[in-house]
Amino acid sequence: MRQRHPARTPSPDSHPDPRLLRCVRHAALAGLAMVLVWPAARGSSTWLGWMPLWLLGMPLVAWWSLLRFPLPRWPRRRVQARRRGTRTVRTA
Repeated sequence: MRQRHPARTPSPDSHPDPRLLRCVRHAALAGLAMVLVWPAARGSSTWLGWMPLWLLGMPLVAWWSLLRFPLPRWPRRRVQARRRGTRTVRTA
């Protein structure tokens, strides 16, 4: 039996604080609103760098890290074994 990686399956009692989740969610939504509405938020600053990274990217990464980095589950494709044997050639 294959063992599961402990970082991908958080224990039920290790939920993040809902107040912190709410704060990070509000920061991500406010950053999204600023990037969409305010054209200066789409630019770059000499002190901070690229503004959408700090207004939207970093709050989203913080939100993802609070949820313990869940990765998407991709369905595995089954590979069918090739049939080995003699081929029959039909002639007309």
